[in-house]
Amino acid sequence: MTAQPDSMERIVPHQLDPDEATGSETLALHLDRYRFAAAHAVGPRLLDLACGVAYGSRLLADAHPESRVIAADLSTEALREARQSYQHASVHLLRGDGATWCRSGAFNTIVSLETIEHVAAPEALVAQFVSALAPGGHLIASVPVTPSVDANPHHRTDFSPSSFRGLGRAHGLDIVAELGQVQPFSPIAVLGRRERRSQGLRPQLLAYYAAHPSALLRRIGATLRYGFTNRYLTVAWRKPER
Repeated sequence: MTAQPDSMERIVPHQLDPDEATGSETLALHLDRYRFAAAHAVGPRLLDLACGVAYGSRLLADAHPESRVIAADLSTEALREARQSYQHASVHLLRGDGATWCRSGAFNTIVSLETIEHVAAPEALVAQFVSALAPGGHLIASVPVTPSVDANPHHRTDFSPSSFRGLGRAHGLDIVAELGQVQPFSPIAVLGRRERRSQGLRPQLLAYYAAHPSALLRRIGATLRYGFTNRYLTVAWRKPER
């Protein structure tokens, strides 16, 4: 059983339909995030947490041939696909659902892209990341900064640019660099679920809005401000030296 491309939560590059925007365009955004992460990674010990099928872990390893990359994910199917299609001599695959198993100061760089929005307590997850970082180490993470909880049933927390930056600031991290991304979308195509990956969108969205009117207000506000676009922010933070 291989990881499937028709998932809102996972991309398998070699299985994508090149004619589907939600696949190819989303992959391009992910690759740009990983290139940004590679440009700001430091030190010999790297963790790519929630690595999926590890195509990004491989990119990190290629950019840092002197480093050891630990690629961890909760999904057994994703890691099986990683071993079959994206194995790399410097990438070590592990099954794990968070940073609690990391000893303090274990990593010089932690990369975790499109992960923090999945948890109900993002502050606690970032605190785990910071604990696992060595002094002077870099945390590189990304989230959507337009509403996503309404459309994606796997997401638990909506962020704005300021609230995401505040996560790092609350834990004493300094911003090194940022990458902002904008992805236009067709509401007709999304609501019609025309593409394979969009099948994972929340069913009965109107009923969800009826039960969560604040989510509808956030969606309306974001649409009035940004139009039909999804926006993402990737931040590279530095943990101060002791």
